[in-house]
Amino acid sequence: MMKREIAKVSIIGMGALGLLYGSHIAKNLGIEAVDFIMEEDRLKKYKDQKFYCNGEEMQFALTRDSEAEPADLLIVAVKYTGLEKALISMKRCIGPDTIILSVLNGISSERIIGMQYGMDKVIYTIAQGMDAMKFDNKLQYTRMGKLHVGIVDNGQQDKLNRVISFFDKINIPYEVEEDILHRLWSKFMLNVGVNQTCMVYNTNYAGTLVSGEPNRTMISAMREVIAVANAEGINLCESDINYYIDIIGTLNPEGTPSMGQDRINRKPSEVELFSGTVIQLAKKHKIYVPVNEFLYRRVKEIEKEYL
Repeated sequence: MMKREIAKVSIIGMGALGLLYGSHIAKNLGIEAVDFIMEEDRLKKYKDQKFYCNGEEMQFALTRDSEAEPADLLIVAVKYTGLEKALISMKRCIGPDTIILSVLNGISSERIIGMQYGMDKVIYTIAQGMDAMKFDNKLQYTRMGKLHVGIVDNGQQDKLNRVISFFDKINIPYEVEEDILHRLWSKFMLNVGVNQTCMVYNTNYAGTLVSGEPNRTMISAMREVIAVANAEGINLCESDINYYIDIIGTLNPEGTPSMGQDRINRKPSEVELFSGTVIQLAKKHKIYVPVNEFLYRRVKEIEKEYL
Protein backbone atom coordinates (compact mmCIF):
# COMPACT_ATOMS: atom_id res chain seq x y z
CA MET A 1 0.00 0.00 0.00
CA MET A 2 1.35 3.41 -0.98
CA LYS A 3 2.24 5.59 2.01
CA ARG A 4 0.52 8.93 2.56
CA GLU A 5 0.82 11.56 -0.12
CA ILE A 6 3.59 14.13 -0.08
CA ALA A 7 2.51 17.22 1.85
CA LYS A 8 5.63 18.75 3.41
CA VAL A 9 8.54 19.69 1.14
CA SER A 10 11.95 20.99 2.18
CA ILE A 11 14.47 22.46 -0.24
CA ILE A 12 18.19 22.97 0.23
CA GLY A 13 19.55 25.65 -2.08
CA MET A 14 18.09 29.04 -3.05
CA GLY A 15 19.64 29.23 -6.49
CA ALA A 16 17.72 29.26 -9.75
CA LEU A 17 16.25 25.75 -9.47
CA GLY A 18 15.57 25.97 -5.75
CA LEU A 19 13.58 29.17 -6.22
CA LEU A 20 11.88 27.86 -9.34
CA TYR A 21 10.49 24.77 -7.62
CA GLY A 22 9.97 26.51 -4.29
CA SER A 23 7.84 29.23 -5.88
CA HIS A 24 5.86 26.70 -7.90
CA ILE A 25 5.08 24.58 -4.83
CA ALA A 26 4.18 27.66 -2.76
CA LYS A 27 1.80 28.94 -5.45
CA ASN A 28 0.03 25.59 -5.69
CA LEU A 29 0.02 24.41 -2.06
CA GLY A 30 0.67 27.58 -0.06
CA ILE A 31 3.86 28.89 1.52
CA GLU A 32 3.39 26.62 4.54
CA ALA A 33 3.93 23.54 2.35
CA VAL A 34 7.58 24.31 1.58
CA ASP A 35 10.56 25.61 3.52
CA PHE A 36 14.17 26.29 2.66
CA ILE A 37 16.75 24.68 4.95
CA MET A 38 20.05 26.47 5.53
CA GLU A 39 22.90 26.97 7.96
CA GLU A 40 23.00 29.91 10.37
CA ASP A 41 25.16 32.25 8.26
CA ARG A 42 22.95 31.87 5.20
CA LEU A 43 19.82 32.32 7.29
CA LYS A 44 21.13 35.66 8.56
CA LYS A 45 21.84 36.69 4.97
CA TYR A 46 18.42 35.77 3.59
CA LYS A 47 15.95 36.27 6.45
CA ASP A 48 15.16 39.91 5.64
CA GLN A 49 15.62 39.63 1.88
CA LYS A 50 12.79 39.75 -0.65
CA PHE A 51 12.78 37.32 -3.56
CA TYR A 52 11.24 37.84 -6.96
CA CYS A 53 10.12 35.24 -9.49
CA ASN A 54 9.49 36.69 -12.95
CA GLY A 55 8.90 40.04 -11.28
CA GLU A 56 6.47 38.72 -8.65
CA GLU A 57 7.52 39.08 -5.02
CA MET A 58 7.62 35.74 -3.20
CA GLN A 59 7.81 34.96 0.50
CA PHE A 60 9.29 31.71 1.79
CA ALA A 61 9.71 29.99 5.12
CA LEU A 62 13.40 29.79 6.01
CA THR A 63 14.47 27.18 8.56
CA ARG A 64 17.76 26.84 10.41
CA ASP A 65 19.17 23.40 9.62
CA SER A 66 19.59 22.61 13.33
CA GLU A 67 15.83 23.13 13.78
CA ALA A 68 14.62 21.29 10.68
CA GLU A 69 12.09 18.47 10.89
CA PRO A 70 11.67 15.42 8.64
CA ALA A 71 10.08 16.21 5.29
CA ASP A 72 8.00 13.99 3.03
CA LEU A 73 10.09 15.21 0.11
CA LEU A 74 13.55 16.79 0.20
CA ILE A 75 14.78 18.58 -2.92
CA VAL A 76 18.52 19.16 -3.06
CA ALA A 77 19.15 22.13 -5.37
CA VAL A 78 22.60 23.40 -4.45
CA LYS A 79 25.51 23.64 -6.84
CA TYR A 80 27.95 20.75 -6.75
CA THR A 81 30.43 22.95 -4.90
CA GLY A 82 27.89 23.23 -2.07
CA LEU A 83 26.96 19.55 -1.82
CA GLU A 84 29.33 18.77 1.05
CA LYS A 85 27.70 21.40 3.28
CA ALA A 86 24.25 20.35 2.08
CA LEU A 87 24.88 16.81 3.30
CA ILE A 88 25.23 18.25 6.79
CA SER A 89 22.29 20.65 6.53
CA MET A 90 19.87 17.97 5.34
CA LYS A 91 20.47 15.60 8.27
CA ARG A 92 17.41 16.59 10.32
CA CYS A 93 15.16 16.75 7.24
CA ILE A 94 15.36 13.02 6.66
CA GLY A 95 12.97 10.64 8.35
CA PRO A 96 12.12 6.98 7.71
CA ASP A 97 9.83 7.76 4.76
CA THR A 98 11.57 10.85 3.32
CA ILE A 99 12.14 10.81 -0.44
CA ILE A 100 15.17 12.71 -1.79
CA LEU A 101 15.36 14.32 -5.24
CA SER A 102 18.65 15.82 -6.36
CA VAL A 103 18.43 18.31 -9.23
CA LEU A 104 22.20 18.87 -9.27
CA ASN A 105 24.08 18.69 -12.52
CA GLY A 106 26.43 15.82 -13.20
CA ILE A 107 26.32 12.08 -12.71
CA SER A 108 27.39 11.63 -9.09
CA SER A 109 25.14 13.55 -6.65
CA GLU A 110 22.64 10.69 -6.18
CA ARG A 111 25.43 8.29 -5.34
CA ILE A 112 27.04 10.75 -2.90
CA ILE A 113 23.75 11.46 -1.13
CA GLY A 114 22.85 7.76 -1.14
CA MET A 115 26.14 6.77 0.45
CA GLN A 116 25.26 8.95 3.44
CA TYR A 117 21.50 8.52 3.75
CA GLY A 118 20.68 5.38 1.76
CA MET A 119 20.13 4.90 -1.97
CA ASP A 120 16.67 3.55 -1.17
CA LYS A 121 15.59 7.14 -0.36
CA VAL A 122 16.94 8.66 -3.58
CA ILE A 123 14.89 8.87 -6.78
CA TYR A 124 17.07 9.71 -9.79
CA THR A 125 16.01 13.11 -11.10
CA ILE A 126 17.19 15.18 -14.04
CA ALA A 127 16.02 18.76 -14.51
CA GLN A 128 16.16 19.88 -18.12
CA GLY A 129 14.61 22.23 -20.64
CA MET A 130 14.41 25.25 -18.33
CA ASP A 131 16.10 28.59 -18.97
CA ALA A 132 16.03 29.85 -15.39
CA MET A 133 18.54 32.56 -14.50
CA LYS A 134 19.05 34.04 -11.04
CA PHE A 135 20.93 37.24 -10.39
CA ASP A 136 21.02 38.49 -6.80
CA ASN A 137 17.48 37.91 -5.45
CA LYS A 138 15.70 37.83 -8.83
CA LEU A 139 14.74 34.70 -10.76
CA GLN A 140 13.74 34.95 -14.40
CA TYR A 141 12.63 32.17 -16.73
CA THR A 142 10.47 31.69 -19.82
CA ARG A 143 10.45 27.87 -19.74
CA MET A 144 9.99 25.79 -16.61
CA GLY A 145 11.34 22.68 -18.29
CA LYS A 146 10.66 19.17 -17.09
CA LEU A 147 11.81 16.79 -14.37
CA HIS A 148 12.82 13.37 -15.66
CA VAL A 149 12.55 10.73 -12.93
CA GLY A 150 13.24 7.03 -12.72
CA ILE A 151 14.55 4.17 -10.63
CA VAL A 152 17.15 1.44 -11.00
CA ASP A 153 15.72 -0.62 -8.13
CA ASN A 154 12.16 -1.94 -8.55
CA GLY A 155 11.81 -1.86 -4.77
CA GLN A 156 11.51 1.93 -5.05
CA GLN A 157 8.36 1.83 -7.17
CA ASP A 158 6.18 2.98 -4.28
CA LYS A 159 8.39 6.03 -3.70
CA LEU A 160 8.37 6.83 -7.42
CA ASN A 161 4.57 6.59 -7.43
CA ARG A 162 4.37 9.05 -4.52
CA VAL A 163 6.58 11.50 -6.41
CA ILE A 164 4.52 11.16 -9.60
CA SER A 165 1.29 11.69 -7.65
CA PHE A 166 2.77 14.85 -6.11
CA PHE A 167 3.90 16.19 -9.50
CA ASP A 168 0.41 15.57 -10.90
CA LYS A 169 -1.17 17.36 -7.94
CA ILE A 170 0.84 20.56 -8.37
CA ASN A 171 1.25 20.43 -12.16
CA ILE A 172 5.02 20.02 -12.34
CA PRO A 173 5.93 18.84 -15.85
CA TYR A 174 7.69 15.48 -15.67
CA GLU A 175 8.55 12.32 -17.57
CA VAL A 176 9.16 8.85 -16.17
CA GLU A 177 12.27 7.32 -17.75
CA GLU A 178 12.64 3.59 -18.33
CA ASP A 179 16.42 4.04 -18.63
CA ILE A 180 17.15 6.79 -16.15
CA LEU A 181 20.93 6.32 -16.31
CA HIS A 182 20.89 7.04 -20.05
CA ARG A 183 19.00 10.28 -19.36
CA LEU A 184 21.43 11.16 -16.54
CA TRP A 185 24.44 10.75 -18.82
CA SER A 186 22.86 12.47 -21.80
CA LYS A 187 22.01 15.54 -19.69
CA PHE A 188 25.59 15.45 -18.39
CA MET A 189 26.74 15.46 -22.03
CA LEU A 190 24.66 18.55 -22.69
CA ASN A 191 26.03 20.39 -19.66
CA VAL A 192 29.62 19.54 -20.52
CA GLY A 193 29.01 21.13 -23.91
CA VAL A 194 26.75 24.13 -23.39
CA ASN A 195 27.70 25.19 -19.85
CA GLN A 196 31.43 25.30 -20.42
CA THR A 197 31.13 26.79 -23.90
CA CYS A 198 28.96 29.66 -22.67
CA MET A 199 31.41 30.43 -19.88
CA VAL A 200 34.60 30.17 -21.94
CA TYR A 201 33.28 32.19 -24.89
CA ASN A 202 31.16 34.53 -22.72
CA THR A 203 28.15 33.81 -24.90
CA ASN A 204 24.48 32.87 -24.60
CA TYR A 205 22.35 29.99 -25.91
CA ALA A 206 22.03 31.65 -29.32
CA GLY A 207 25.81 32.00 -29.56
CA THR A 208 26.29 28.24 -29.20
CA LEU A 209 23.96 27.41 -32.10
CA VAL A 210 25.32 29.62 -34.89
CA SER A 211 28.18 28.40 -37.04
CA GLY A 212 31.53 29.27 -35.48
CA GLU A 213 34.10 28.27 -32.90
CA PRO A 214 31.73 28.13 -29.89
CA ASN A 215 29.39 25.78 -31.74
CA ARG A 216 32.26 23.54 -32.89
CA THR A 217 33.69 23.45 -29.37
CA MET A 218 30.33 22.55 -27.81
CA ILE A 219 29.66 19.69 -30.24
CA SER A 220 33.21 18.34 -29.92
CA ALA A 221 33.03 18.40 -26.11
CA MET A 222 29.75 16.48 -26.25
CA ARG A 223 31.24 13.88 -28.61
CA GLU A 224 34.05 13.29 -26.12
CA VAL A 225 31.40 12.55 -23.48
CA ILE A 226 29.85 9.98 -25.82
CA ALA A 227 33.21 8.19 -26.06
CA VAL A 228 33.63 8.16 -22.28
CA ALA A 229 30.01 7.13 -21.67
CA ASN A 230 30.29 4.24 -24.11
CA ALA A 231 33.41 3.05 -22.26
CA GLU A 232 31.38 3.21 -19.04
CA GLY A 233 28.65 1.04 -20.56
CA ILE A 234 26.16 3.85 -21.31
CA ASN A 235 24.82 3.82 -24.87
CA LEU A 236 25.03 7.48 -25.85
CA CYS A 237 25.17 8.30 -29.55
CA GLU A 238 25.01 11.15 -32.08
CA SER A 239 21.21 11.25 -31.97
CA ASP A 240 21.45 12.26 -28.28
CA ILE A 241 23.44 15.33 -29.34
CA ASN A 242 20.78 16.23 -31.91
CA TYR A 243 18.05 15.84 -29.27
CA TYR A 244 19.72 18.33 -26.94
CA ILE A 245 20.65 20.78 -29.65
CA ASP A 246 16.93 20.94 -30.43
CA ILE A 247 16.21 21.65 -26.74
CA ILE A 248 18.75 24.49 -26.65
CA GLY A 249 16.89 25.98 -29.60
CA THR A 250 13.70 26.23 -27.52
CA LEU A 251 15.32 28.25 -24.72
CA ASN A 252 15.50 32.02 -24.38
CA PRO A 253 18.24 32.80 -26.93
CA GLU A 254 19.62 35.59 -24.74
CA GLY A 255 19.76 33.33 -21.68
CA THR A 256 22.84 31.54 -20.43
CA PRO A 257 23.28 28.38 -18.30
CA SER A 258 24.71 28.20 -14.80
CA MET A 259 28.39 28.48 -15.74
CA GLY A 260 27.66 31.45 -17.99
CA GLN A 261 25.94 33.04 -14.99
CA ASP A 262 28.95 32.14 -12.81
CA ARG A 263 31.21 34.19 -15.09
CA ILE A 264 28.85 37.16 -14.94
CA ASN A 265 28.57 36.87 -11.14
CA ARG A 266 32.30 36.10 -10.78
CA LYS A 267 31.59 32.93 -8.83
CA PRO A 268 33.40 29.57 -8.81
CA SER A 269 31.96 27.23 -11.42
CA GLU A 270 31.22 23.51 -11.59
CA VAL A 271 34.08 22.84 -13.99
CA GLU A 272 35.33 19.93 -11.86
CA LEU A 273 31.91 18.35 -12.23
CA PHE A 274 31.96 18.69 -16.02
CA SER A 275 35.31 18.59 -17.85
CA GLY A 276 37.03 17.55 -14.63
CA THR A 277 34.90 14.39 -14.54
CA VAL A 278 35.33 13.76 -18.28
CA ILE A 279 39.12 14.05 -18.01
CA GLN A 280 39.23 11.72 -15.01
CA LEU A 281 37.14 9.04 -16.74
CA ALA A 282 39.05 9.49 -19.99
CA LYS A 283 42.31 8.69 -18.20
CA LYS A 284 40.70 5.57 -16.77
CA HIS A 285 39.77 4.35 -20.25
CA LYS A 286 42.79 5.82 -22.10
CA ILE A 287 40.59 8.10 -24.23
CA TYR A 288 41.84 11.34 -25.78
CA VAL A 289 39.67 14.36 -24.77
CA PRO A 290 41.55 17.50 -25.95
CA VAL A 291 38.48 19.76 -26.14
CA ASN A 292 37.50 19.14 -22.53
CA GLU A 293 41.12 19.63 -21.50
CA PHE A 294 41.07 22.98 -23.32
CA LEU A 295 37.79 24.00 -21.66
CA TYR A 296 39.10 23.00 -18.24
CA ARG A 297 42.22 25.14 -18.65
CA ARG A 298 40.29 28.16 -19.90
CA VAL A 299 37.72 28.03 -17.10
CA LYS A 300 40.50 27.88 -14.52
CA GLU A 301 42.16 30.89 -16.17
CA ILE A 302 38.90 32.83 -16.11
CA GLU A 303 38.32 32.03 -12.46
CA LYS A 304 41.80 33.29 -11.57
CA GLU A 305 40.78 36.68 -12.98
CA TYR A 306 38.20 36.99 -10.18
CA LEU A 307 40.96 37.35 -7.57
